[in-house]
Amino acid sequence: MLALLRSAGTRKLMSDSPLKLTITEAMKDAMRAKDKPRLGTIRLALSDIKRVEIDERIDADDARIIGILDKMIKQRRESIRQYESADRPELAAQEQFEIEVIQEFLPQPLEAAELEQIIKSAVAKSGAASMQEMGKVMNLVRPQVVGRADMAEVSKQIKALLA
Repeated sequence: MLALLRSAGTRKLMSDSPLKLTITEAMKDAMRAKDKPRLGTIRLALSDIKRVEIDERIDADDARIIGILDKMIKQRRESIRQYESADRPELAAQEQFEIEVIQEFLPQPLEAAELEQIIKSAVAKSGAASMQEMGKVMNLVRPQVVGRADMAEVSKQIKALLA
């Protein structure tokens, strides 16, 4: 029984993801600085990461965390559109602030030329010639651009090339 308790105590509770550790350190810094708005946003990000880890029974790696953060940004952009159409600029400003905090943890965005090159390379590699093969191209592009480019924009560019 004691051996069982010891092994349970040594179980990894948190992934060793460098990105997750960076976010956790940023949370501690925000706590020390008593920066409540920033702290709240960082806690939301960590909460979403933890929720995904529990739901999927995984320890999220950097790529998965970037995907989670990217999804959070996408949700906030949609909220901004809704708040602006409802004439609620104060709520839209809050969402924009959260986007800026979350983006600090994402890799640098791709330049337009870099993104175009990745897409052209994926089209050539997949041999796609029509819109029916767009999925093949997206599957090659997505891992390279997640968190670094807006997937809606990527999709538009792929459609333009395949049209």
